[in-house]
Amino acid sequence: MARILKTMRLPIPLRAIMAAAFVLGLLMPANAQDSGNWSTDLELRGAFPAMPGDDAKTPPDNSAPTNTTVIPRTPTGPSAQSGAASRVKLVALLTADGQYIDNGIVWRVYDGANAPNENSTLLKTEHTASPVLKLEPGDYIVNAAFGRAHLTRRITVRRGTTTTEQFVLNAGGLRVKALVENAAPVPNSVTYDIFSDERDQFGKRARVMSRTKTDLIVRLNAGIYHIVSTYGDANATVDADVTVEAGKLTEAIVTHAAARVTFKLVTRAGGEALPDTQWTVQTTEGKIIKRSVGALPTHILAPGTYTIIARSGARAFKREFTLASGDIAQVEVLMR
Repeated sequence: MARILKTMRLPIPLRAIMAAAFVLGLLMPANAQDSGNWSTDLELRGAFPAMPGDDAKTPPDNSAPTNTTVIPRTPTGPSAQSGAASRVKLVALLTADGQYIDNGIVWRVYDGANAPNENSTLLKTEHTASPVLKLEPGDYIVNAAFGRAHLTRRITVRRGTTTTEQFVLNAGGLRVKALVENAAPVPNSVTYDIFSDERDQFGKRARVMSRTKTDLIVRLNAGIYHIVSTYGDANATVDADVTVEAGKLTEAIVTHAAARVTFKLVTRAGGEALPDTQWTVQTTEGKIIKRSVGALPTHILAPGTYTIIARSGARAFKREFTLASGDIAQVEVLMR
């Protein structure tokens, strides 16, 4: 079967345009027909030179006038937040399942570049119970102190985060009460020292607190402590071990046995005390208990037998005496 080809006749103007395009393609160099070489304005201008007055071929000048300040646009993407500080909330608890500490807590934040030591750089100190800190990304050393109870640990702050760091102090309270001959002592006449339960290589304990007043609550980390209570300023002492439990108040009662004694150096029995006398109280074995200067020094001593030495000028005088618990005595030393 013969095929019948139909020829579509184009309008004369359109045929003229297509013929011109065909001739133009034959005249252009072969490499110019590569589609990739038509992509730049420079090559287009070379193929079609701009005609005078043809503004469309001249690129616009986007530069600002010399008297104009250009403010760059602020980026809003993730790159703009690369140095943004993060928020860290610090909270402290007495125990892991206990109550939050609402007051009395002190926070200290150190540079965490190195291990915590005395040369660490202190960055912040906060007295708020649960502060919210703005910190740059990095490592920090944070110390939470609640009285003598404290906890120090390292935290890592990551970029663009909001986190909560919990510090479980495992803290408890200790209150020491004192009795002298089963009665309350004169106010502020009894103090006590607190030592750790552990001993060093020399058998000594580390002192935690010194000259602590009785009837006050001391906050400590949970553990065993050794307390030494002193009545007066000499050797009337009582020591004991106490256990502080986390989240609880531990009360300890110490009972002192002591005597009060006043010394005087006289030229005759019942005479006037000589001033500027130097006194040394020592045990019968020669261990010095107390030194003082004055006409009528008064000390509180534990029951026992002692030797008192009074020095006046170049001369020294001795006397031995014995005290029982509860005594209020006066010991005269005769110059003879």
